[in-house]
This record gives sequence, C-alpha cells and structure tokens, in this order.
Amino acid sequence: MTGSTPPQRRKRQLPTTEELRIWRDYIETAEALGSSLAARLQSESSLSRGDYAVLLALSEAPERRMRSSELAALIGWQRSRLSHHLGRMERRGLIRREECVTDSRGAEVVLAPAGADAFREATIPHLRAVRELFVDALTPGELAAAGEVAAALRRFLAR
Repeated sequence: MTGSTPPQRRKRQLPTTEELRIWRDYIETAEALGSSLAARLQSESSLSRGDYAVLLALSEAPERRMRSSELAALIGWQRSRLSHHLGRMERRGLIRREECVTDSRGAEVVLAPAGADAFREATIPHLRAVRELFVDALTPGELAAAGEVAAALRRFLAR
C-alpha cells in the first residue's frame, strides 16, 4: 500500500457483500483482541482498560497532570463517562482531582503515587500481551499493512 494511489471512491451507496464481510471480520476481530487484552490486563494487574488509558495519558502528561476535558478528548471518551470513571479511580487512590490553577472553572486530574505504581507494574505484562496477541500473530508484512490501514483510516476520519 505504501506509495500507491488512494483507492477509488465507489459510487455505490451501500457496501457489497464482500465489503460487509471484510468490515465484520475487522470489527469482530478488533473487539475480540480488545477483550482478550482487557481480560489479561485485569487478571494481571487489577486495572481495567479504562484505568490503563487514563494512567497512560497522565504518565505522559507534563507534571503528570491534565485538564479533565483534555484527558477526555485524548482517550476518546465523553466527559460524563470520564467523570464517573475518575470518581472510581480516585476512591482507589490512583488519581486525584484538583482545581485548575490557571482556570477556576476547570479541574485537573493528577496521577497519584499509587496510580504511578499500578501503571508501572501493569506495563510490562500488558506489553507482553500486546506482543503475544497482536504482534506475534502477524508476519512483518502483515504488521506493516495493519499500520498502513490504521493510518489511512485515521487520515480519513480526521478530514
């Protein structure tokens, strides 16, 4: 796919039977992979997929803190969903919510020491699962093609 011209846009309004088969295979496989990774993460670290996404974003943020609205956008969640999830994480001591220093209307989510420890302990087993369940299932060419497909979809959705 690299270096090739973009696919021609079809004039049809509905996908063909073959296109629908490929679509379903893609979605069902992505869901099965996500479920398998989530189950491994939960069993090996007691973190949910959502916990890990929040902890990852905060661990990469400057000063390990981020506005809740920015965090919601980064992980692709609606703000209400994030707010409920953060409440559960806060009760477990993984994060803290603090008033925003620069804007009294906003709140910042801060990675707590227990959250940093939980993230650090979960990372190696999680990356091992990604290797076993995704990377090792594909040839180098298939892995490159998967990356190209993901990039093409991201570009298309960003338009």
